[in-house]
Amino acid sequence: MMRALVAGALALSIGTTAPFQCGGGGYESGKPTPNDGDALYDLAQDFHAKGNEEAAKQTLRYLVEHFPSNRHVPAARAELGESK
Repeated sequence: MMRALVAGALALSIGTTAPFQCGGGGYESGKPTPNDGDALYDLAQDFHAKGNEEAAKQTLRYLVEHFPSNRHVPAARAELGESK
């Protein structure tokens, strides 16, 4: 009986605190983070290294359009042959 009460109390405490432990931010929050643009640039470079030029270009275009203030945008524009 005591084990059942302790197990129930533990399950209840875990269930009520879990949302507060997941601080939010990043991909889970649905909001972009500064690292997202960096990850896109890295992905484009990986596509390029593997010879998938079309995927690299599409990824760079997405970076330029959705993360215009990212530090990699000037390099992305140069690779795409664009100027601003």
